[in-house]
Amino acid sequence: MNELLLIGSVVFIYGMSLVGYAFFGKTGLYCLSALATVLANIEVIILINAFGMEQTLGNVLFAVTFLITDILSECEGKKAANKAVLTGVFSSIFFLVLSQSWLLYAPAEGDFAMESIKTVFSNTPRMIIASLVVYAISQLFDVWLYHKWWEFTTKKFGNKRKFLWLRNNGSTLISQILNTALFTLFAFAGTYDVATLISIFLSSYVIYIFTSLLDTPIVYLARMIHDKKVAKAENNKTTEATN
Repeated sequence: MNELLLIGSVVFIYGMSLVGYAFFGKTGLYCLSALATVLANIEVIILINAFGMEQTLGNVLFAVTFLITDILSECEGKKAANKAVLTGVFSSIFFLVLSQSWLLYAPAEGDFAMESIKTVFSNTPRMIIASLVVYAISQLFDVWLYHKWWEFTTKKFGNKRKFLWLRNNGSTLISQILNTALFTLFAFAGTYDVATLISIFLSSYVIYIFTSLLDTPIVYLARMIHDKKVAKAENNKTTEATN
C-alpha cells in the first residue's frame, strides 16, 4: 500500500506542476514551491517503510522543488528559478513563526485538538530550521549548477537546446547528495541512532535518484508548453501588426 501511495504521489505532484505551469505560468510554480516546502516540513516527521527501506515521507515534496527550479531555469531563466527558492524560504519562515505561535495559546476546556497540534508542531522547529538552511543551500547550488551545465553543453556542442536531460539530471543528482546529507545530519542527528541515520540518508537518496530521473520528461513537457505559449504570443503580435 505504501509503495502504491508513493507512486501515486509522484504522479499527482509532478502532474500538478505541469498543470500549474500550463495555466498560471511562473506564478503557478511559485505557489507550488511555497506549498511544497511547507507541507514537506510536516510530512518529513513521518517515517514509513516502502520498497524495503525506512524513509521519511517528505521526500517526494522536496523532490518537486528541484523539478520546479529546473523548469524555471530551462524556460524562464536563472532569475526566475532563484525567485522560486526565495519563495520557499519565505514560506518556511512564515510557517515556522505562525505554527509555533499556536502552541502559546491556552486552550479552552472544550478543546480537543491542542494536544495533537503540540505533538506534531512541537517537533517541527528543528525540522523547519534544518530544511530552511539546507533547502536554501542545495537549491541555490542546483540552480547555479544547472546553468553551469548549460554553459558547458552550449560551448561544447554549439546548441543551447540540446542535452536538457544532462543539465537536468547533472544538476539535480549532485545537488540531492548535498541536500540529503545535510538534512539528515541537521534534522535527525541525536534523534535516531547512526544506523537509522544512514538508512534515512540512503533511502532518501535512492528515492531522489528515481524522482530525478522521472522528472526529466516533465521538464521536456514544460519546455513544450513554454514554446507553444511563445509561438502563440508571436503569432498574435504578427496578426495584430498585420491588421
